[in-house]
Amino acid sequence: QVQLEESGGGLVQSGGSLRLSCTTSGRAFSSYTMAWFRQAPGKEREFVAAFMWSGTTPYYADSVKGRFTATRDNSKNTVYLRMNSLKPEDTAVYYCAAEPYLTFIIGTLREAAFRSWGQGTQVTVSS
Repeated sequence: QVQLEESGGGLVQSGGSLRLSCTTSGRAFSSYTMAWFRQAPGKEREFVAAFMWSGTTPYYADSVKGRFTATRDNSKNTVYLRMNSLKPEDTAVYYCAAEPYLTFIIGTLREAAFRSWGQGTQVTVSS
């Protein structure tokens, strides 16, 4: 397992933007599938975006496609989540997750597949 640390959350008005960062402490960052999940109050944790370890193409949940952009910088052991056109329903704690050599079928990724998690960062979107 690796240690993950998220940052960049905060309070923003509807339509605004935020960028989250997630930095890992482990080695061989490029061998990790990295993902973003979020959990709203009273709801289950849900998938937001992910990079399979073997590629650079991000995959997104339908609810954030076209608004969120995930990027990965292997030289900095960091993944980012740029969130534009934020809506009140995006309000949640956002978590970064990592798992080595994890492969997945698009649309089936679940939190149980990841053993390493960050502490989460709160994103609040006001209407």
